[in-house]
Amino acid sequence: MSAPPRRVRIGIDTGGTFTDVVAVDEETGRTTTTKTPSTPADPAEGFLAGVGKVLDLMGLPGTAVTAVSHGTTVATNHLLEGELDRIGFVTTEGYESVLEIARQSVPDGYGNSYFWVKPPRIVPADLVRTVRGRLDSRGEEVRPFDEDDARAAARFFRDAGIGTIGVCFLHSYADDAHERRMLEVIHEEHPDAVVSLSSEVLREYREYERSVTTLVDAAVKPKVAAYVTNIRTRLDEIAPGVPFYVMKSNGGVLSAAEVVHQPITTVLSGPAAGALGAALIAGAAGFDRVLTCDGGGTSTDVTVVVDGEPTLTTEGSVGDHPSKIPMIDVVTVGAGGGSIAWLSPEGTLKVGPRSAGADPGPMCYPDGGDSPTVTDAHVVLGRIPPHLLGGEIPLSVDAAAKGLAALGGELDLSLERTATGILEISAWNQANALRQVTVARGLDVRDFTLTTFGGSGSLLACRLMDILGLPRTLVPSNPGNVSAFGLLTVDVRNDHVQTAIQRHADLDLDRVRAVYADLETRARTALDGEGFDRADQRLQRTADLRYVGQAFEVRVPVPDGQLDAEGSDTVAQAFHAAHRQLYGYDFADDPRQAVEWVNLRVSGIGPIRRPDLVEPEPRDGGVERAVTGSRRVFFDGWVETPTYDRPRLAPGDVVRGPAIVEEFGSTVPVHPGFVATVDTHGNLLLTKETPR
Repeated sequence: MSAPPRRVRIGIDTGGTFTDVVAVDEETGRTTTTKTPSTPADPAEGFLAGVGKVLDLMGLPGTAVTAVSHGTTVATNHLLEGELDRIGFVTTEGYESVLEIARQSVPDGYGNSYFWVKPPRIVPADLVRTVRGRLDSRGEEVRPFDEDDARAAARFFRDAGIGTIGVCFLHSYADDAHERRMLEVIHEEHPDAVVSLSSEVLREYREYERSVTTLVDAAVKPKVAAYVTNIRTRLDEIAPGVPFYVMKSNGGVLSAAEVVHQPITTVLSGPAAGALGAALIAGAAGFDRVLTCDGGGTSTDVTVVVDGEPTLTTEGSVGDHPSKIPMIDVVTVGAGGGSIAWLSPEGTLKVGPRSAGADPGPMCYPDGGDSPTVTDAHVVLGRIPPHLLGGEIPLSVDAAAKGLAALGGELDLSLERTATGILEISAWNQANALRQVTVARGLDVRDFTLTTFGGSGSLLACRLMDILGLPRTLVPSNPGNVSAFGLLTVDVRNDHVQTAIQRHADLDLDRVRAVYADLETRARTALDGEGFDRADQRLQRTADLRYVGQAFEVRVPVPDGQLDAEGSDTVAQAFHAAHRQLYGYDFADDPRQAVEWVNLRVSGIGPIRRPDLVEPEPRDGGVERAVTGSRRVFFDGWVETPTYDRPRLAPGDVVRGPAIVEEFGSTVPVHPGFVATVDTHGNLLLTKETPR
């Protein structure tokens, strides 16, 4: 009897330097990983090259693929580069300056007001058109929609050649009738226009944030749609009809067919996948309070995980643009392997945020750039081997040393001190990002296990432990592919929100129940469209609450089932507790300080089978079996340091520093005074060596 055909799922994360690929065999749970250089000019090329490469490694045809999940930076890069096409904006009469007024606030406090320059608005004033018509905060019509104004606006954009339009009317979160009619008028007068409605993007109050979020959605919609459609078409040549999912910022995936209608949801696609993959791996290893540190070629992304769940926020931004969509709370710093070292006008050494990226890359790369980078510092100090990806990309130590020596000459520093200084600055940049997601949020960084991944994420792990006082660092197997692995661990997820402001003491439970029922219907309908049976669907209810007079809310869970007075009181108590944890105080015992419900939320979840975490087989002999040789490495001085092949290590092995542990996609320098222990899942656990 012939064996059943092998079936695999593939996760692909496109980064600034490399495209990471993981394929999981659905029968055995075993994974196959690889990398291929990213192709910034056309990211789809790197994507498809990765699919072909991993299938060749497994000896499988495209027909063996059952699903492909993708983390992409297309939307993010489009926004960060600032090269947006001209966008039109339609809003309520009298609110044409909402983008200019913004929040009348200065980042980092008003002490920064002398230096801060307000960023350009996403839509210039001459491309804003208003329409008469008005709703109140409960969705009641105060003034009817003016169709003549609507047609005049649509014709203006058609005649001006503006093909992308965002529509945001006052209080349309409460009733979307005016926005839907505006969409119909645009389709009649300007049928080729790409339109985003605020009531479809974000049914939540705060007009400025809702307007900008809608315009950002409109701005990236053409590019994301073209990119996803291109991949879908070319993927069909390899694996016809295979389900194709795209990672969302909220920690879920969505089919490519739906993502083109919700492109704003993909702005933190890659970092979200990495955080979830690291959370799953660390949780299986027994750690529920985790800091994730995803080091790539361009940047490092950090987030905090408590009880297996990364923290979510709706107060994020992409570049200069605030975004109110739910996203994993990620802090990004320009401290990747390709981050460029440079001198400020004052003559001080800086690292990042500019990056050499994949093209031309660090100076040590073949045909590399002309500026020294973090990777050049590592290779000169011997912290990484003189090649990447198992020898696929040779690195020139001489070219890196030449660039660093020139930089050091301007600082009157030796080659070693220059390279060490670059790594020290990069480590402190990463440490400050980790403090932002812990100390700045009332958490003690020393209570967490650091989980490092990405191609460069583990290179500075020992130094980060020293700087932050961390008890341990977990380095997963194939750390360079954790983000791609994370794509295979996440469920389909869609989020729905409705503003419904009420004081807790006067809460209209019938209204709250009706809003939740509507949100749940929308969530289930979306999951129906994704092919999930009703019995498999899961719904999560939350609410944003605040004390009356506060400007921002705290999100807390809402019990399932029929919400009654007792259940609503449970929600209020959860809010008091969450407020106390976040800010150090609450007003639970002060009846004068009223509680207010602001936003009601429902997340619809369609579960996808997660890959098994396969434990490596035990091996005979001691840790010496993994030694591949030695080379001179600079820590506090030059030391002849043994090198280990990580795939040859087995559970229970202990590697004492100084040592270098190498594998296909990454390297772990074990500094003097540190110990790396292999756990039952094949992870490396870095700890400080206890004095004998």
